[in-house]
Amino acid sequence: MKESDSSETLQRIHLALESAGQIFARFSLGAIEAEYKAGHDPVTEADKAVDAVLRQELLREGEGWLSEESVDDLSRLQKKRVWIVDPLDGTREFVAGIPEFCVSVAMVEDGIPVAGGICNPATSEIFLGSLEAGVTYNGKPARASQRTSLEGAVILASRSEINRGEWKRFETAAVKLRPMGSVAYKLALVSAGLADITFTLTPKHEWDIAAGAALVASAGGFISTLESSQLLCNRKSPLLPGLLAGGGFLRDELFSLVKEYLPASSGR
Repeated sequence: MKESDSSETLQRIHLALESAGQIFARFSLGAIEAEYKAGHDPVTEADKAVDAVLRQELLREGEGWLSEESVDDLSRLQKKRVWIVDPLDGTREFVAGIPEFCVSVAMVEDGIPVAGGICNPATSEIFLGSLEAGVTYNGKPARASQRTSLEGAVILASRSEINRGEWKRFETAAVKLRPMGSVAYKLALVSAGLADITFTLTPKHEWDIAAGAALVASAGGFISTLESSQLLCNRKSPLLPGLLAGGGFLRDELFSLVKEYLPASSGR
């Protein structure tokens, strides 16, 4: 993506996130009604309203669209540029009144997340970045963790995965585990160096991680699925194997920590 295209894309993302934030201002945390989709995932009026405003603000002629709250139009597979969005990542936290939810917007070119924006309306945080421009956190330049050792590193872990006991195997590691909702928000915090690492060994959808992946890569960090060091999006099935992300110097140590849980076919 050219620098001029990157600037226009980031401007579009920023305006879309601001419009989404105005929608969230209508709601009171912890006093929100939710419906439940198949698989028991909650969906609220906010999810649907934000999806509509994101589509209106972002989508242009010739671009594709993939959103958790939209019917999937597979014509996106023929598009070079595709928006991949989650209008509300962390709906359970939103409904429960926990300020760990966000709007997640990614621009993907030829399958690669090249620009992204994530905003947390509850904390007034905006993370914005592209591979060309780097990352800003609330308008100021930011970068991924420069820590060189895993010892003492802050790892953001899925609260629901911890509750299910999936992180017990890592409790003896010399790291600081911090439970949190919303995988997109966790990735955003890692991109700005506000945490060192996040990872999950369970599958995630492209809309959960595309924007955060763009931000982490743009901030000089690393992002990888469990099967490949290259994250490719806009696939026919948007479900991806788990992922690992963090400061660039921590990659090898992190893979050593989780290697016994990686697929044999990963080639690591």
